[in-house]
Amino acid sequence: MLATGVNRLVFSSTAAVYGEPEVTPIEESAKLAPTNPYGESKLLVEHMLRWFNQIHGFRYASLRYFNVAGALPNRGEAHEPESHIIPLILDVALGRRQSISIFGEDYDTPDGTCIRDYIHVADLADAHILALNALATRDKMI
Repeated sequence: MLATGVNRLVFSSTAAVYGEPEVTPIEESAKLAPTNPYGESKLLVEHMLRWFNQIHGFRYASLRYFNVAGALPNRGEAHEPESHIIPLILDVALGRRQSISIFGEDYDTPDGTCIRDYIHVADLADAHILALNALATRDKMI
């Protein structure tokens, strides 16, 4: 990227870099302690980007989020077999599937199942564009 004159990047990181958080909601300043290879690999790229910023002035933003969901007209995903919970639930609602299995019943929630945070794919795309534009006017990483 440096050789071609590209000097800014928005990196799709993950909230998995926090591992098992001490408190929720997770604040950006929380301890970074990934508990799986996915979170660890994203954190390693964040470290690499930090060094590129310090050494080369390369500007970057790392967006840490959990689950992306949703679609846009004429844009979406199709998995065969489908494994994502939202499309599976919608298939039940539309009568294309009889039921859905929910795993995990020992969470500290009213029904014992996990609560998950989602961000709509269009909102995430907007966030990427906003971050990229902000990097055009900032000397340091955001």
